[in-house]
Amino acid sequence: MTSIIKIAQKTLIGNRRKGYTLPTNNKLYPAQWNWDSAFIALGYSYFNFNFAIKEIKTLLDGQWKDGMVPHILFHDTNTNYYPNHTAWNCGNKIRSSGITQPPVLASILKQILDKNKINKKQRLEIKKIVKKIKKFHEWFIKYRDPKKTGLVSILHPWESGYDNSPIWDEPMKKVVVEKNIKYKRADNKLINPDHRPLDIDYDRYVTIKNNLRKSNYNPKKLYKSSLFNVVDVGFNSIFLRANKDLVSILKNFNLDTLSISKYIKITEKNILKLFDKKKGNFFSLDIKNKKKIEIPSITNYFILFADLNNRQINNKLIKNLKRHNKKEKYFFSSIKPNHKSFEEKRYWRGPVWINCNWIIYKGLKNKDYLFSKKIKNLTIKLIEKKGIYEYYSCKNGKPMGASNFSWSAALYLDLILNKN
Repeated sequence: MTSIIKIAQKTLIGNRRKGYTLPTNNKLYPAQWNWDSAFIALGYSYFNFNFAIKEIKTLLDGQWKDGMVPHILFHDTNTNYYPNHTAWNCGNKIRSSGITQPPVLASILKQILDKNKINKKQRLEIKKIVKKIKKFHEWFIKYRDPKKTGLVSILHPWESGYDNSPIWDEPMKKVVVEKNIKYKRADNKLINPDHRPLDIDYDRYVTIKNNLRKSNYNPKKLYKSSLFNVVDVGFNSIFLRANKDLVSILKNFNLDTLSISKYIKITEKNILKLFDKKKGNFFSLDIKNKKKIEIPSITNYFILFADLNNRQINNKLIKNLKRHNKKEKYFFSSIKPNHKSFEEKRYWRGPVWINCNWIIYKGLKNKDYLFSKKIKNLTIKLIEKKGIYEYYSCKNGKPMGASNFSWSAALYLDLILNKN
């Protein structure tokens, strides 16, 4: 155990650059990713508090003037990655992508602050961070929920963080790939292409991106003009929990909580409209095509992380969660194994992801302690047995994707060292 803790710490340090950390130490992801950095900061907080705060500060240095925090920051512009900074052609102080990612940062910061005493100088520094996070959340409320439904939209599958999930299959089929599309993938040269998104997926990703770029990423226009617009229950669950955690932090720093608190009430009421009482599961909404999306993704259970004050719904979800992939050796598979879209090895279409287990574990701690402990222990064992990788087979635990994966290392540290 002690040796794995040291390996996890070395993994983060080895992937660290000037004030930020790469998702891995190879050419697969040669930049700073939004929700990766949040998870990474939590890992650092167990052995280097300054690195944790610096990771968050560097991420927020890339915040746009309107409040958006991009999903990628290109600190090093000399890479073969696609889409690179020139393909996006945007950014504020730092070259960046023109879209965002799940806003898990407030929840991570709350956990870091809950377990660390901070001095006056650090408090002033963190207060600036908190104000930036609040601005980020207000950006979502203003531009991704213009009708004030309490539910925010994602305008590109990449914004979800689970890029090629079957959740997006139907909305993506409606995207007409632009003629003479040109780009050069590197990911499927570095990693087994059987483990990566298909070329048709990338054709559509790039088509959506190019369409967003035509509007110069103007948030006032994109909600209506994007070729993809989905209210994803997993993403909204993370945002709801993040808003609750942000309110707690704002109070701690004597900052105004009114707008965020009001939005939480609207969300808590309207997210229940995405619950199918008969099936006992949540679904997502394809806003663009006005259709329900009912895919048995593990991310639908992120609603447990949102801490809904509804025991009946929570109990139904937990009952279904326990059946999600109980026949497989490792859980949780990103898609239920008996579903037609399940693929054991292809990125977000089947493999086990450490961050998903972590989010669900955190959501279950105050609802089903024994089951949460089981998830925690099995996730720890998976990493200790198979190593620190990007994702794993639910059937045999085979590690896949990038090795030396930062958020797997960081979340292992939290799972093994957090005594709460």
